Order: sequence, then structure tokens, then C-alpha cells
Amino acid sequence: MAKYRKLGRTSSQRKALIRNQVTALLNNGKIVTTEAKAKEIRKVAEGLIALAVKEKDNFEEVTVMAKVARKDQDGKRVKEVVDGKKVTVYDEVEKTIKKDMPSRLHARREMLKVLCPVVEVKDGKKRSAKEVDLVAKLFDEIAPKYENRNGGYTRIVKIGLRKGDAAMEVLLELV
Repeated sequence: MAKYRKLGRTSSQRKALIRNQVTALLNNGKIVTTEAKAKEIRKVAEGLIALAVKEKDNFEEVTVMAKVARKDQDGKRVKEVVDGKKVTVYDEVEKTIKKDMPSRLHARREMLKVLCPVVEVKDGKKRSAKEVDLVAKLFDEIAPKYENRNGGYTRIVKIGLRKGDAAMEVLLELV
């Protein structure tokens, strides 16, 4: 018996398809796809969620000193003239950051191997586009939701046959 479905694609196409579908599932919470694809996507998605659940609290909070540009009431950087050049003024500020432990850092990098970058566009303008950090979403939103659950993070609901080729369509969603 085979370990995976080939989905009628070359290995690179199949890997890209699964990466894109897993990214869409974790970003949106549910996707509509064929049954065979859903079963393959489920394997990868559940592995990522299990990794996030395992490593979600594995960090330490560290206080660091950071240089931050001083800003005026309009939100623009304050500039000073030094030796005939305009130079931005910086202030020293204490910030608390999360420092990943080695195993969480490894988990984060394993997730980044699979997940594609996601850009969220608001109001149809490229200028207001923001990159979504899916790894942070996995650790901060999705993992706490499934903390007391032993697997079974996704659900496949059959919708019916697709009109064009009569392939069974399913809804793959996070439980």
C-alpha cells in the first residue's frame, strides 16, 4: 500500500499544491476541495497543529533595550540637523520580547518549510496590504484551542459530486 496519494501530479507540483492548501486551511479555517486532496492535506495540517500544541508554551520573556525613532503628533519621525545633515532622533526604550527555546525555534522553522507567505489586502489597495504571520497564529490562536485534544483537529464533511467531472467534493475544516 502506498504511503501517500500522487494526485496525478509530479512531486514538485504535489508539494506546492499541498503547501498552498494547508496554508489556506490554517488561514481561513476551512476549504472546499476533492476528497483525495483533503485526506492528504489533513495529514500535513494535523502534524503542524500537533507541533504547535506541543511547543506553544516553550518560550521565555526577556526585557531588552531597543532604539525607537521619536515621532511627532502626526506620526512622522523627528529629524535634527547635525553637521548640515538631517538625522533621525532615537530614544532608548525597554521592550519585553518572547525568546523561543531551541525546540520551539526548530518547530517554527519546520512550520515555515510547509507554510506559504500570506498577504492580506484590505479595501483592494496594495498599500494597505499586510503580511500575516501564520506561525504566530498557529502558536497563539490555534494551539490553545486544541490544548486538551489528542489529535483529530480537522473534519471532512462530504458536500456532493462536482458537476464537471463528478469528483467527490468535501469541506475540510478545523474542528
